[in-house]
Amino acid sequence: MKILLVEDDKEAAAYLRRALSEAGHTMDHAANGREGLMLAVGEPYEVIVLDRMLPQLDGLAILRTIRSAGVKTPVLLLTALGGIDDRVEGLEAGGDDYLVKPFAFAEFLARVNALARRPPPQEMISALQVADLRMDLLRRSVSRAGQRIDLQPREFQLLEYLMRNAGRVVTRTMLLESIWEFHFDPKTNIVETHMSRLRGKVDRGHAQELIHTVRGAGYCLREPD
Repeated sequence: MKILLVEDDKEAAAYLRRALSEAGHTMDHAANGREGLMLAVGEPYEVIVLDRMLPQLDGLAILRTIRSAGVKTPVLLLTALGGIDDRVEGLEAGGDDYLVKPFAFAEFLARVNALARRPPPQEMISALQVADLRMDLLRRSVSRAGQRIDLQPREFQLLEYLMRNAGRVVTRTMLLESIWEFHFDPKTNIVETHMSRLRGKVDRGHAQELIHTVRGAGYCLREPD
């Protein structure tokens, strides 16, 4: 694992470098805030370990800057400031974890490893598209072949679920749980009724259907063969 440590205490930095090396990791070290910022935005790291109180540029300023620049690397804040307000401030600035000095290396390493195991954050999706069917999630609008489709809120939810699962069969039970939040069978044709209306709006007037009934299984929205 490649780690960036931004820490002005030379003895602490040397100790962590040695201990991390023994644990099989590599570490780059910046002794001031400006150097740390340049490395954080210019090099890829699995984890950034960031002291709060630094010369030239403090840790929170670094954190806010790299987050605004789109750097999503997990950040562990190290600080002697252990108050609740200090922790909240650090986390709200974009930190992922907080460790108060003095600390045991075993806990430090466990927290670094935990941050490295986190899956990368998903990019925000603003639109979905299958063939010529497009859904704008920000404007809450749908069109096919450039023509607007007016949907009721539940129909929009239903189509969004189908589009997010495009090419996969979704069952009636899945739709009841995800769209209507029913964790039981209401013994009605609510799914079939809404699906029929949705198919009429999405597929009517087009040569190729996108929404298909999979007999005995459910429904599938997929691109034409």
